[in-house]
Amino acid sequence: MFTKIVVAAATAAALAMSMPTTSAMAQSSTTTAKEDAAAAKKAKADERKAKAAERKAKIAEKKAQTKAARQAALDRQKQCGAEWKKMRADGKVEKGMTWPKYYSACNKRLKEKAA
Repeated sequence: MFTKIVVAAATAAALAMSMPTTSAMAQSSTTTAKEDAAAAKKAKADERKAKAAERKAKIAEKKAQTKAARQAALDRQKQCGAEWKKMRADGKVEKGMTWPKYYSACNKRLKEKAA
């Protein structure tokens, strides 16, 4: 009977050693959870960086368009100013015509011409 107890104890010890313990299982699942959380955090950060780059590209494009429009307006103003000065020097300005009225008409004409 003593041998049966010894054999049973030895078998139980062997089984216990071959099976992972609860703390080892918990540790491996904790490590996996930490790795998953780190991967999710990195993916979220990469997504934010991609969105930020997209926003920067849109802003740069919009600035370029605005700069071009501003430059076109300045060019039209200079051209209208030169025409106005020449007309005044030649005495060809209509009676009652002022710079604001002339510029408005000239700007409209040049915009239509450009389109």
